[in-house]
Order: sequence, then C-alpha cells, then structure tokens
Amino acid sequence: MEDKIVVVEIENLKKSFGNNHVLKDISLQIFKGENLVVLGRSGTGKSVLIKCLVRLLHSDEGKMIVLGENVNELNEDKLDKLRTKIGFLFQSGALYDSMTVRENLEFPLRLLPRKERELLYSRVPEVLENVGLSEAIDKMPSELSGGMRKRIGLARTLILRPEIILYDEPTTGLDPITAKEISYLIINVQKKYNTTSIIITHDIECARITSNRMVMLKEGLLVAEGKFSELSVSKDKEVSSFFA
Repeated sequence: MEDKIVVVEIENLKKSFGNNHVLKDISLQIFKGENLVVLGRSGTGKSVLIKCLVRLLHSDEGKMIVLGENVNELNEDKLDKLRTKIGFLFQSGALYDSMTVRENLEFPLRLLPRKERELLYSRVPEVLENVGLSEAIDKMPSELSGGMRKRIGLARTLILRPEIILYDEPTTGLDPITAKEISYLIINVQKKYNTTSIIITHDIECARITSNRMVMLKEGLLVAEGKFSELSVSKDKEVSSFFA
C-alpha cells in the first residue's frame, strides 16, 4: 500500500493445544487499507491466528500490536473498546434465528449509551443497502439463503464502521456464483470504508479477487508471501498445489 501504515504487527506468535503446536512462530505486518489473504490447508492454524488477534484465544507467546494497542496487555474494558474497531465475519454468519434482520443488526448495539445507540440504529438501512439487501430488513434468517446470511453478517459488522475486518472462510458452503458475489462485496467494502482486512480462505478464486497480498501457513509457520500473481507461479510444491 502507498502509505504503508502498519495497523497490525505480530511478532513470534505461538499457540498450542496440548501437544498440538498449531502456531509455531508467526511474525507478520498488515498495512492500512490492504486485504491480506491467509491461505493454508485445514488445521494449519488460520482461524486460530485471527482469534488470537482479538484474544478470543490466548496466545502462548509473542506480541500482537493492533491499532497501536498491545492486545495481550489490555484489561477487559480496553480490550472491549478495541474490539469495537474490529469486525469479525464468522463462517456461518452467526445470526440469531429468533430475530428479524433488523433486530440482528441492532442487537450488538444494545450496550452502547442511548444517544450513540440511536445514531447507529439509523445506519441499519444504509448498511443493508451496501450489501444489496434493503428488502430483507424485516425477514427472519430462516427466509434467507446462505449467501444472504453472509451479507447480513457483514452488514452487522459495518454498523460500527470497523477499521479492521476479519473474514473467516467467507465463501465456504456457497455455490461458485454466490461465492464470487461475496468476494466482490469484500472489495466494495474495502473501497467504500477503507478497511484493512484479513481474509482466511482456501478458496483460490476468492483469494484472487480480494487479495492485495497473500501469505500461506503450513504446519504452524508462514512458508510463502506475495501477490496472487507471484504465488500462482511459485515452484514450491506446497504453494503450487493450491493453484493446480
């Protein structure tokens, strides 16, 4: 990116579950406004990486500086404040089945001060329009397709205008056409809101469309880094196997 402002810096990150050493020694910088795709086979620690980044999981070793804050040193109040600047799009979309789309989008705002909450409520139609689902505002999640649920999950994230968005397998379970629509939606969000995004995926077409830069995880280590055009012609067998 042109300005090269570092918004996430990870140094020597390690995470194990018993004898399973999922992240062995990860160091990585992520720059303002870029989409970084993290590739890797299932079980290589891609999702663990972003969960450590927002302390949904506690790392064993290492330092993570996110938007100038040392994640591991924050108390719960400061951690919650930092998390309001970070959007997290789960694989499932994570919608509440008993609530309408509008109620799902308003639910994360319930603990905010009244004036701030009312201001953000007014953004609900705007963010739904941004994901192309204005007409779904009063529908129940059961009335939505998988792709629509992903879009609603993204709309809910956008209400707080996050500086960073973490996408965990955003196209998993979708047909190729819908997956491509979600990929282009990620690009549109990046352009409109100038977000920095980390996109966890094994979907090569999603990686091609969304990435400014890519890294690959293998056995808990970063084994490749570069643009899609560079990694797609790599002579490394592990890297090239993703592009076959």
